[in-house]
Amino acid sequence: MSVEVQPAVAVNPLQPSSRRLFRRVLRSPTALTGLFLVAFWVVLAVLAPILPILPPNDQDMIAMGNPYPSAQHLLGTDVLGRDILSRLIFGARTVLQVAPLAVAVAMIVGIAIGLLAGYFGGWVDMLIGRLSDIVLAFPVIVLYVVLISNVGPSVFNIVVATTVASAPGIGRIVRGLVLVLKHQGYVDAAKMRGESTLHIMFVEILPNCRGPLIVDACLRLGYTIITIGILGFLGLGLPPPTPDWGGMVRETTTVINIWPHMSLIPSGAIVSLVLGFNLLADGIGEGNKQR
Repeated sequence: MSVEVQPAVAVNPLQPSSRRLFRRVLRSPTALTGLFLVAFWVVLAVLAPILPILPPNDQDMIAMGNPYPSAQHLLGTDVLGRDILSRLIFGARTVLQVAPLAVAVAMIVGIAIGLLAGYFGGWVDMLIGRLSDIVLAFPVIVLYVVLISNVGPSVFNIVVATTVASAPGIGRIVRGLVLVLKHQGYVDAAKMRGESTLHIMFVEILPNCRGPLIVDACLRLGYTIITIGILGFLGLGLPPPTPDWGGMVRETTTVINIWPHMSLIPSGAIVSLVLGFNLLADGIGEGNKQR
């Protein structure tokens, strides 16, 4: 009598499905608060071109002498007479395009090196580990400043710098998960079926890493937004006149004692968006612990 080997389930049932993950977010007050903050800025960024606001780079010479909030400028103007509300909303478009792109590329590279190191082990693991140690030995902000100051500020260079700085940390997380998951029964069953190494890594193992990786991605989005703000404040962000929250703070440092709202408003925007991603990550993480 022949015994038929049934295909193994690729995804560990202990890992949350997309539907369960969404329900978990809806049941967590922490995650809901974070989701609301993130969604608030996402909606404003998406609707920016059709909202009844002034162009972000238009200057109001009259308002330069009285930049406080008014009926025409609800949040006031900056030192160049540009509407702060408009630059804030269009700045959200900038940060919500650059940060997810940078984190996505870093996640792809980090996941790839983590899978390689954890699955193959040996000299592959040692080589990737030592290279990661070299990158992680540098303070993150110093690494960003060194890279951007040498290659110049642009979206592409910010993505490259984020990938170099973040991929090793992501790789270590994936490596640790793979070291455990590669010995699970469903991986052994896939090997018995003759599945390729790529299939085992990306279909059998990787889906079971998604819970911790989603939490890590939310946290890294917050870190990346802070980094973009710092680079903008240092003059290493996106080139002007592109609306940039960090650049908005930098442009008003000389008048912060006179017109503090010019710096406080974009700073508050950075804090709220970072807080949103952090709360979202905390809420998802709480669900993982309660599973």
